[in-house]
Order: sequence, then C-alpha cells, then structure tokens
Amino acid sequence: MTALAPPLSRFLSEHLPRDQRASPHTCDAYAYSFQLLVTFAAQRLHKTPSRLEIEDIGVPMILAFLEHIEQDRGNTPRSRNARLAAIKSFFRFLEYRVPACLDQSLRVRAIPMKKTDEALVASLTRAEIQALIDAPDPRTISGARDRAMLHLAFSTGLRVSELVGLRLDQLDLQGPCTIHVIGKGRRERVLPLWKEGVVALRAWLAVRQQRQDGALFLNAAGLTMTRSGFEYILGKHVATAARSLPSIATKRVTPHVLRHSCAQHMLQATRDLRKVALWLGHASLQSTEVYLRADPTEKLEALAAAAAPTLQPGKFRPPDKLIAMLKVHRRQNYAE
Repeated sequence: MTALAPPLSRFLSEHLPRDQRASPHTCDAYAYSFQLLVTFAAQRLHKTPSRLEIEDIGVPMILAFLEHIEQDRGNTPRSRNARLAAIKSFFRFLEYRVPACLDQSLRVRAIPMKKTDEALVASLTRAEIQALIDAPDPRTISGARDRAMLHLAFSTGLRVSELVGLRLDQLDLQGPCTIHVIGKGRRERVLPLWKEGVVALRAWLAVRQQRQDGALFLNAAGLTMTRSGFEYILGKHVATAARSLPSIATKRVTPHVLRHSCAQHMLQATRDLRKVALWLGHASLQSTEVYLRADPTEKLEALAAAAAPTLQPGKFRPPDKLIAMLKVHRRQNYAE
C-alpha cells in the first residue's frame, strides 16, 4: 500500500509548475479538484485525508466522485470532465514513479470523458459593448482602471487570467502600441492596441499607484487584480450599462463573453478564421471554428451563392366539407 499524500504533493508543487510549466491558474484548478476528491474519499472510507492511500482512489471511487459532483454539487459535464482530466494527469504522473500502481493507473486513464452539448457561444453587440465601456466613471481612479480593463478585454480578446496577469513590462506604448501576451500553453503573441485603448491605458497609468511588483492592474488595496475581482467589476458595470441599454441585462456577461465578442466582431470584419485564431492565441483552428457556427453571415453568403430549388406553382385547396363529413362518419362506423 502506498500513501497518497507524498506523490500528490510532488505532483502539485513540482511536476505541474516545473516540469509541465503549468500556469498558476491550472495548478490552482488541479489542487481544488483533488481537494474535492480527497474530501469525498475520506468521508466515504471514514479516514482522515492524510491517511488515504493511492489504492483507495480506484476506478469505483473515482466514478462515485464524478457522479457526486454532478448530482450533489450541480457541476456541469464540462466541470466533471475538467476534474477527471486532473485525476488522469496525476495517474499518468504515477506510472513511472510508483510502478506498483501501473495497472490501477491504466484503468483510471481508461475512464471516458462525458459527451457535452456544443452550445453556441454568447457574445455582445457593438452597442452593448459601447454601453459597457461607457459605464465606468473616468473621473475616478477606479473608473479609469475599469475603463482600461474593459476596453483591453474586448479589443484584444484576452483570457481573464491573461488580463489580470499583465505586467508593465508587457506593455509598449512607444511607436506602434502593443502588448506582449504569454497565454495558455506558454504560447506568446504580440497584439496591437487600438488608439482608444491606448488613451484609456494612459489615463489609468497616470493615476496608478507605484508598486514594485510591476502588475499593470491593481485593486483598491493596491494589490494585483484577481480573477474574482475583475468578475465583480464586470458585473457592477453590466448593471450600470443595463440602465441605458436594457438588452444587456438579458445576457449572462462573463469575462469570457468579452473574449467571444472580440472574436465574433473580428470574424465579421476580416472573414478570416486564421487571423482570429492567431489573435486569440488558439493552438488550432478547431478551437476557433465555434465562432463560425454562431455567425449567420457565413450562412447568408452561402445562400446568396447557391440557387434555391424551384417550387411548382399551386394553391392549397381545402377539402370539400361534405366529403370530409362522410369520411368522418365512415371511420366512426368502422370503429363500432
């Protein structure tokens, strides 16, 4: 029997950040997945979490845990698959380090992912984006910061982790103004900034507190802005924007919806899926194709280019009332 705590600690503190170069957000998400799993297994086996063994986390336990987070915690299939991906990654890590668990690892890695619905991505219209960016009060320090963040989130399509993780040395406001982004999978890209975005950023930098850590966006306490902090800011300004444009109140606006909105507007402007993929930092075009399904323009162009089948001219004539009555009468007689 092999204790679970030592290899799990090495996996989270050494393997992910050092060997896999996973982002802090990924490390945090994996740690939370195992927090849920270990708590569930300990309660089920009547053990303390630190006394759990790797053999306790077998296929039946993992399947029961996955059912628990869906049924009891209300997680979506996507969240369930994310938890399972973290577990599989850990058992892949064990294969070469704990040979006695090789068979168990192979069985765990064979657990299938659950199929999910491919829903259309949500996005905001140009008017809704404008109302949202106009919501912060630029006469205040927080308003200058929020306007810069909202404009940057939409115009560059940054993920929320990329946005709050921006540092001053990633920003170049000399000559062609750009930002240097280190995105998902350690992929780097350089994005040009709109003139309006540069104006908003300079207004924020003029009132930003001087900090040694170099973070671009700071919260009210002078610390680096967090994901939850930006989500709160976004929700506050969505409520303000809804007073001038009620349509935005009917939509669920998240930081990722701003990224989707950027992609949709760029696709409509360029008609080039490859440019959109490069802008967003996607590893493959398959991730970007989701925006084609949500964009009706491509379908309209296809309709315009193709010839519709002709219809034979004619007009519907209702059946004669007398004949219809006689048919009903016959059916009733047959039924008797």
